[in-house]
Amino acid sequence: MELLNKKEYAIPIFILFVFFMFYEPEICFFILGFLVIIIGIQTWIFMVGIQKNGIESVGKILYYEVDEDGHKTPTIEFKTKNGIQIKKKPYYYASTDLSKIRTYKNRTKESISVLYDKKNPEKFIIGNENSFNYFSLVFIILVGIIFLSVGILSLLKIIKIDF
Repeated sequence: MELLNKKEYAIPIFILFVFFMFYEPEICFFILGFLVIIIGIQTWIFMVGIQKNGIESVGKILYYEVDEDGHKTPTIEFKTKNGIQIKKKPYYYASTDLSKIRTYKNRTKESISVLYDKKNPEKFIIGNENSFNYFSLVFIILVGIIFLSVGILSLLKIIKIDF
C-alpha cells in the first residue's frame, strides 16, 4: 500500500499502465498482477513483523466508517506506552460483504486489543483478527498470481485475450 502512496513510484506505474492499455493490453495484466503480489507480500511481512515485535495495547472502537460499497471499517482510539494518543483506522483491516448488512452499534465503545509498530505507532492492527487478515492476504496474493499468469501466458501467445 505504501508503494502506491509514493509519487515517485505511482506516477511512472500509472503512465506505463495507460501506455500499455493502448499498445499491448496483455502487459496490463502483468503489471496489475505484479503490483497486487508486491503489495500483498509487503503487507504480509508487516503483519508477521508486528506479530513478533509489535506492542500490545487496549483500544476502543469509536465508530465504523462506511465506504461507497457499504463495507465498514472501525476507527480506533488507543494510547501507546509513551502516552501518545492515536485515533485512526487500522493499517490493515479486511472487511467482508457480511459487514454491509451487519450493524456494529453494539461494538462501538468496546475495548479491543491492538498491536502497534513501536517505530510508527500509527501503524497498528486489531489483535484478534489475525487469522482472517492472513486469509484475506492469501486470497489477494492468489488473485495477483492469476493476473500475472494471464499476462505471461497471453504474452507468450499460449492463451489469447481479445480486447
